[in-house]
Amino acid sequence: MIIINVKEGESLDKALKRFKKKFEKTGVLRELRSRQAFEKKSVARRNVVKHAIYKQNMNLDVL
Repeated sequence: MIIINVKEGESLDKALKRFKKKFEKTGVLRELRSRQAFEKKSVARRNVVKHAIYKQNMNLDVL
């Protein structure tokens, strides 16, 4: 359970923004979406490798 203490004089918008940030960090929504459709381990590994190659190429373009 996520608990957000609202400080005195703090607007609800700021408190809601902190809640959303904490909720995003937990990764609940990401895990829920990944569980909706099963992905084989080989496919998941392939996607990880593709993403790593993409990031590596992006870093090479910057230099």
